[in-house]
Amino acid sequence: MLRILSGSVRRSAVEFLAVRALSTRLDDAAKRLKTLQEEPENDVKLKIYALYKQATVGDVNIPKPGSFDFVGKVKWVAWKKIEGTPKEKAEDEYVELVESLLSSEEKSGATSSTMDSSVPGIVKTFENGVLTIRLDRVAKKNAMTLEMYRQLTKMINDAAADESVNFFVLTGSGDFFSSGNDLGNFIEKLNTGADLHEMAVDSANLVLHYVNAFINFPKPMIALVNGPSIGIGCTILGLFDLVYASDKAYFQTPFSQLGLNPEGCSSYTFPQLFGGPLAAEVLLMNKKVTAEEALSAGFVTSVFPAAEFDAECKKKVDYISKQPPKSLMHSKALMRAPHRAALLKANEEECKRLEERFTSDEAMRAVANFFKARGSKM
Repeated sequence: MLRILSGSVRRSAVEFLAVRALSTRLDDAAKRLKTLQEEPENDVKLKIYALYKQATVGDVNIPKPGSFDFVGKVKWVAWKKIEGTPKEKAEDEYVELVESLLSSEEKSGATSSTMDSSVPGIVKTFENGVLTIRLDRVAKKNAMTLEMYRQLTKMINDAAADESVNFFVLTGSGDFFSSGNDLGNFIEKLNTGADLHEMAVDSANLVLHYVNAFINFPKPMIALVNGPSIGIGCTILGLFDLVYASDKAYFQTPFSQLGLNPEGCSSYTFPQLFGGPLAAEVLLMNKKVTAEEALSAGFVTSVFPAAEFDAECKKKVDYISKQPPKSLMHSKALMRAPHRAALLKANEEECKRLEERFTSDEAMRAVANFFKARGSKM
């Protein structure tokens, strides 16, 4: 039928069909937008509003709302900013924005499952913007292997750069949060003829990068301490924003017993959190701190009965997951900025000293005695 129409009528009909097609795209996108599970942030919502108005109405055609109409004024300003944008272009941008939001949510939903990492001893879960890493070597009380250090460092650094991750949770499987370093790895390497000095340098660098990942992480970090926390499993807690502990947990850093020195920035964080005298007992005298003592000192945020620990922690995680992520990130940055340089420096100095301590006679004797006491073959 279109072939036999006059030129002007044909053009009008084609233009009408094109506009109708665009309007259908706009309507479909608007309907799909309503299927989003998570509400977009305010700046995105304003952009959606402005593009929709520009696509359907064109340039702003209403007076600027009064000073007390805060919402109307903000929406008007957002629309005004894209004045001059052709309707077709505004519609294209609107549809693309909606598609990108839906696509991001689908990807997030696709990863909302528990996954074993490529390294044994680590289980990763990502759901609704929350990255949860679970130390999972129950038979070894979640002791850290060299491979676990490397993998966790990579996971934390990747999460820092991933905009879909809003915050990070660390916890443990079984009865322990973490018993610290797995000294068995150290002995195994020595038994294969590895150079002691090279091992010391590599191990110190491994700790340096691992701890720096926590220091530099820009989003909230939550530790769910389900049980005893020893060595580096304890020291890194001073870098977390929120620490929730089971009443079955305790905290210990047996560095003197092992001929080593503080790590995880504990030489800086512990005196600030525990106070000088108690920090000295913990770091020098190998004092075991109970969950209640840690709470009184300000080292942990809250302590929950073991039977209620999982349920109470879920409430805390669910609550923070509903807060605006950028607000949380900026608030953390303001709190942490005055300490960041000092933390990086403390980590560097601790790791330099660790490099020396790893090869010291004191440390070698302590490690030998550790395994002898447990009936291990050296």
